[in-house]
Amino acid sequence: MNTNFFDLTGRVAIVTGTSRGLGQYLGRALARAGADLVITSRDAAALAPFQREIESLGRRALPLALDVRDHGSIQRAVAAAVAHYGQIDVLVNNAGCNVRKPALDVTWDDWNLVLDTNLRGTFFVAQAVARHMIARKYGRIINIGSVTSVAGYAGLGPYGASRGGVKQLTMSLADDWGVHGITVNCLAPGWFKTAQNAVMYENKEWVEYLCDRIPLKRPGQPQDLDGAVVFLASEASGYVTGQTLLVDGGISTGATRALPKKK
Repeated sequence: MNTNFFDLTGRVAIVTGTSRGLGQYLGRALARAGADLVITSRDAAALAPFQREIESLGRRALPLALDVRDHGSIQRAVAAAVAHYGQIDVLVNNAGCNVRKPALDVTWDDWNLVLDTNLRGTFFVAQAVARHMIARKYGRIINIGSVTSVAGYAGLGPYGASRGGVKQLTMSLADDWGVHGITVNCLAPGWFKTAQNAVMYENKEWVEYLCDRIPLKRPGQPQDLDGAVVFLASEASGYVTGQTLLVDGGISTGATRALPKKK
C-alpha cells in the first residue's frame, strides 16, 4: 500500500493553457509528483519545448490543440486524450485571459472574451472531462480562480466576474459530481507575476504598494503553487471538495498599507 498520499504515479492530468506562464508551473509540479500530462494550447506547435521538458523528467506529455471558447475543440481534445492514455484522473482548468480597463471603457466584445474563456470554457472543459471520470468513479478537478474570486479590484470588472463565477461554479460541480467520486476545488492564486501582468511589475511604486498590503510582504512566486496543486490532485485531498484554496500571501485578509511612522 502506497502511504505517500501526494504520489501521482500512474495518474494522467490535463492542464489547459500550458504554452506559457502558470500553466507550465502547475504542469511541472504534477509531473514531478509522478503524473503523465496532457498539455494544451490553441497552437499545439507552441507546446513542443514544454513537452520536451516534461519528457526529460521521465514523464509522458501529449500536446493537443485546444481552444476553450470552441465547444468542438473541447470535445476533440478530450476524446484524443482519452484515446491516447485510456484515462483522465486530474483536470487543471488553467486556460484564461484578462482585459484591464476602467469599467466605463469595457466593450461588449471585451466582456465576452473574458467570460467565454474563463467561465464558460472552464465549465465545458470540466463537463467533457467529467463524463469520463464518472465512468471510472474517480476524478480530481481543479479550477483556477484568483484572489479576485473573493475580492474586487478597479479595472478588473469582467475578470473579477469570471473568477467569482468560477468559485461559485466549483461549489455547484462539487455537489453535482461528488456522488461519482469526483472532487472539484478552486485554486486561487493571489498576485503573481505572469506574462499577462508583467507590465504592472515594472512600476516599482506599485510593487511597493502591493507588497505593503500582503502580510508576507512579497508577490507570489510560481513555485508557491506547487504544493497546493499537488495536494488538490492527490489522495491527500480525498475529503476536500467544493473549496477555494487561496494562495495569496494573505492579501485576502483585507490587510491595508501600513501608515508611515511619525517622526
